[in-house]
Amino acid sequence: MSHIISQKLKGTGVALVTPFKSDMSIDFDALTKLVNHQIDNGTNYLVILGTTGESPTISKQEKQDIIKHIKQVNNGRLPLVLGIGGNDTLVVAENIKNQDFDGISAILSVSPYYNKPNQNGIYNHYKYLADLSPLPIILYNVPGRTGSNISVETTLKLAEHPNILGTKEASGNFSQCMEIIKHRPTNFSVISGDDAFTLPFIAMGMDGVISVIANAFPAQFSKMVALSLEGKVLAAQPIHYELLDAMNLIFADGSPGGIKVILEKMGICGVDVRMPLSGVNETVKSQLLKTVRG
Repeated sequence: MSHIISQKLKGTGVALVTPFKSDMSIDFDALTKLVNHQIDNGTNYLVILGTTGESPTISKQEKQDIIKHIKQVNNGRLPLVLGIGGNDTLVVAENIKNQDFDGISAILSVSPYYNKPNQNGIYNHYKYLADLSPLPIILYNVPGRTGSNISVETTLKLAEHPNILGTKEASGNFSQCMEIIKHRPTNFSVISGDDAFTLPFIAMGMDGVISVIANAFPAQFSKMVALSLEGKVLAAQPIHYELLDAMNLIFADGSPGGIKVILEKMGICGVDVRMPLSGVNETVKSQLLKTVRG
C-alpha cells in the first residue's frame, strides 16, 4: 500500500472498463486481458469501478467479484484505486466500513450527484468519509455528471485533511484548476479527469491523469504523460495530437460505449454496455475504428 500513499499520486491511472458478454454477464477473461494490457504497457495505477467501469449498474456481489479478479490478475504489480461514491453520505460510509481493502491503496469518491449539495454540504460529505476511511480518499469533481462543482475554496479546505490524497479534476475549467494547483499543499495531488486536456494540465502543474483512452492505448498515452511530467512538453505534443481524435470521439456518443468499440477492434473485449447506456451510433463507430491502426 505504501508505494502509492507515501508520495503524491503521479502518472497515468486508467479507469478500467467492465467487459460484458453478450448476455450482459461479466466477461472475466476479457477483464484479464485488459488488466494485463495495462501492466505490460506502462500504466502507473489502475482505477476499479469508476463511472467508466459502469459502477451504477453493477450489483454489490458483482463488484466484489470484479475486485477479487483484478487483484488476482494484478498480483501486486500496480497500485489499485477503488471507486466508492454516491449521493447518500451514510450509505457511502457504510460501503467503506464494510469493504475489504486488502491490496487496495486509495479510494476515488465522486462528489454527490443529483441532490446538488451546496459547498458546505460537499465539504461535510468528504470530511465525514475521510474521518472514518481506513484509506486515503481522492476527490472527484465532474460537474457534467454531478450537477455541482467543487469550488476552489472547498477543494483547498479539503486538501488540508490528512486523509485526503488529491483531487481528480474533470471540470474542464482551466482557471479553477490553476488556482487549485497554485494554492494546494505540497502533498496534495491534482489529477486530470479529461484525457484531451492532460498535456496542457500537466504543463500547468498537474501530477497526471485518470484516463479512459489509456484502456486502449496505454503505451502511447503513458509515454505522453511521462514526457510531460519530465517537462518535455514539445516531445509529448506529437503523441497528444496523434491520440486527440480518439480522445474526443470516445465521448461523442456516450462513454464507455466509445472506448469499447476500440477495445473490440483490438481483440480485448466486446462492445456491450448495460442499460440505460447504449452502444454508439454507426457514424461515431466508423470514425472510432479509423483511429485504430490495422
